[in-house]
Order: sequence, then structure tokens, then C-alpha cells
Amino acid sequence: QDAGAGLLAAAMIAVVPGYISRSVAGSYDNEGIAIFCMLLTYYMWIKAVKTGSIYWAAMCALAYFYMVSSWGGYVFLINLIPLHVLVLMLTGRFSHRIYVAYCTVYCLGTILSMQISFVGFQPVLSSEHMAALGVFGLCQIHAFVDYLRSKLNPQQFEILFRSVISLVGFVLLTIGAVLMLTGKISPWTGRFYSLLDPSYAKNNIPIIASVSEHQPTTWSSYYFDLQLLVFMFPVGLYYCFSNLSDARIFIIMYGVTSMYFSAVMVRLMLVLAPVMCILSGIGVSQVLSTYMKNLDISRPDKKSKKQQDSTYPIKNEVASGMILVMAFFLITYTFHSTWVTSEAYSSPSIVLSARGGDGSRIIFDDFREAYYWLRHNTPE
Repeated sequence: QDAGAGLLAAAMIAVVPGYISRSVAGSYDNEGIAIFCMLLTYYMWIKAVKTGSIYWAAMCALAYFYMVSSWGGYVFLINLIPLHVLVLMLTGRFSHRIYVAYCTVYCLGTILSMQISFVGFQPVLSSEHMAALGVFGLCQIHAFVDYLRSKLNPQQFEILFRSVISLVGFVLLTIGAVLMLTGKISPWTGRFYSLLDPSYAKNNIPIIASVSEHQPTTWSSYYFDLQLLVFMFPVGLYYCFSNLSDARIFIIMYGVTSMYFSAVMVRLMLVLAPVMCILSGIGVSQVLSTYMKNLDISRPDKKSKKQQDSTYPIKNEVASGMILVMAFFLITYTFHSTWVTSEAYSSPSIVLSARGGDGSRIIFDDFREAYYWLRHNTPE
């Protein structure tokens, strides 16, 4: 959007509890690195889409490789980027830039991701990756159709287009069905099914539903982990919709899909937090920019007071009031975030803490004491 939105988003993500819960000192989970890798991949993808450059597309593929090596949640990323390309096709925004960017990212990123031992041949064999392959095929068909349109007259093109699309669609469906039935393409795992159907795990795989991180998110968790961002997120969406571009469509899709998946599993609040900061940064920046333009810091004389716009007589006062309100909300967001982090997310996994009935802090140091006893009472 602009530098102001970026600075606000950076300040928000620095203290947002939804992300700091996994990146706080003492946390040893992969997500602390993975979220940075995911945002780096998205940044490179938007640069590749804007420029149509093979260089930025190759950098996006390298960032994707970094993401794959750090966290299994890369599946969200490799499905969101093809979904973005598909939406650009449906809205008539597909161009040579998108074709170069996606084909480079998909080919290079898939080859690199297959070098990771725990991934192996999954990018070409598992159902979770088939959307990316399907959109890659659609890109080739779209480019071929554009080439034919430039060479044939409209009547010839329409006849050929209908026959070829019918034939190709039938062949692809047949091949996909045969590969699924023969087991060459593995079906979706239970964890991914439960994202699309929240009741699937509870009814079919109780062990997944029994994990507390896989429970649906409560409304209070959104306010607890995001606070001001919950209210500024729709404002940022509005400003993105009001001036659509390829990059803004991607941010909208990232925000909407993350919101849905975070409602299904509480652990995916981690994926939602960065895009909430981005869209809230856009919203706050636009609101502040709009009202700052109405500020008149010069001291008007009596003649200019009479010449003020009669349709907006207290423009300066309203602008000052809105800026003060936004500043107050940002300050309360900072205090809330630091309080939540200190109370809920600052204990390492070995030493736990809680509050007693009288408000005093209670430290649970049993794990460390047990390890200390083992060190002194067992042989080396």
C-alpha cells in the first residue's frame, strides 16, 4: 500500500500475541522461523507478479524451499498461490507476467521441495498438492488459447475451443480418477479433511480431535490474541476492495482464507496474525492519512475564519479527535499485547507459571527438579 502502512504493520506484528506465542524466547517450535519464511515467500510472489521477472520468481521459489524445510504448514502456501492465479484467470487479470511468475515458482519450487527428505515425492503424488499442478496445467492451456485466438478468426476459434476444452477436460478427469483409484495419488489426510469439514475429525479420527490445538477457536481467543486488529481488519479489507490490483487481491484472499482456517483450528491463529497486522496497518494508515489531510495547523485570522467551508465547519476539530482516538487505541493495543505476552506466553515449556487466588505468581518447576534429581541419582 505505502510506507506508512508497512511501518504500522511491522509495529503491530512486533507485539501481537497471536504470533509472539510461538516466537518468544524459550520457544523451540518451528513456527518462529516458518512464519517469517511464509511472509518472505508471499513478498517475493507479489514482486514476481508485479514485475513478471524470472529473477523474483526464482527468489520466491528459494523462499518457498526455505519454508518447506522449516514447517509442514507449507501446504497452505502452495495452495494459496495457485488459488490466487485461478482468481486472476476468472477475473480476466491473467497476463504474461502471471504466467512467467507462476510457472517459474511452481517448477523450481517443486523440484527444490522434493529435495527435503520428509517431503520426497509428495508434491507430485499427494492430493494436497494437486491444486498447484492443476493450475499449472490451466496456465499452459490459457497461454495456448491466447496464441490460437491471435491466429484464428472468431468463428474458427470458437469451434476449436469448444472441442479441445471438452476433450482435454474429459481426459484429465479420467486420468485423475484412475490415479486416485489405483492409489498412485494419495488421498487427503485426516488433518486436512478436518480443515474443510470441522466435524470430520470428531466423527472419524478422535485422536486428532483430542489435541487441544486442533479445537475450534472461541470468540474470546480472537480478542485475547489480536485485540484492536479484530476491528481494523475489515477496514483494511474495505480499502483493498476499493482499489483492486493483483497484489491486493492476493492480500484479500490470504486474509479471508486465514480467517476461515483459524476458526477451525486454534493453532492456525498463528497463520492469521500476520495478515491481520498487514490489513490493520493498511486500515489505520488510510484512516490517519484521510484525517491528517483535514488538519489545519496554521493559526487562522478573523478574515479566513469567515471564509471557512460552511458545509464542514468543524473540520479541524473532527480530524484532531479522530487522530487522538486512533492514537489511544494503538496505545491500548500495545499495553494489552505486552500484558498478554507476559501473563500467558512468556513461560518456557519446562518451567510453568500461574496466578493464585490472591493474585500471587505460582511457579511450577517440577520438570526441572525431576531432571536435577535424575542427574544426581542415576549413573552417567
